[in-house]
Amino acid sequence: MSIATKGGDSGQTSLVGGIRTSKADLCVEAYGTIDELNSSLGFARSICQDKQIAAWTEEIQRTLFRVGSALATPPESRKPASVLATEDIDKLTDLVHKLEATEGVLSDWSLPGAYTESAAYEVARTVCRRAERATVRFAEAGGTLQETILPYLNRLSDVIWLFGRILEINAGVESRLRPDSKTENRWSKAW
Repeated sequence: MSIATKGGDSGQTSLVGGIRTSKADLCVEAYGTIDELNSSLGFARSICQDKQIAAWTEEIQRTLFRVGSALATPPESRKPASVLATEDIDKLTDLVHKLEATEGVLSDWSLPGAYTESAAYEVARTVCRRAERATVRFAEAGGTLQETILPYLNRLSDVIWLFGRILEINAGVESRLRPDSKTENRWSKAW
């Protein structure tokens, strides 16, 4: 058996349950961007020297496989969809609060690129936001979506941003957009 089935040569792919659809379908765009996010996080994890952040990242990657599978399972599928539970969102929310407690982590916008490890997480954060936008487009076009997916992706981008900031702080790297500013920035830090 080969992975080169040639089944996608005409621009079609199979969703979970064998249902065929265009590779340009908004559903495919949404779960494909989740796959890209997972790969971006995998790269970030592969260069991350912080064992705790790497472990959290790996756990998130495993959850993203469930997110992608849930998106790729249409309601008419014979196979049940993977479930993303509210507990998955709660874990990320708790992690946000834990990381926000680090002194200086919310001091200003960050300028991506000050430190290699954090830059990799910045790329993953922007892919996460794109995955969120693709998922919203899919839902707005009438796609079926578990109600936990969008809150999970929204919270995840916050977590990824915080990972980058923690890595910079631990490395003693300054990445504030306005390094001379003495006041807290009034805008959201994670977009």
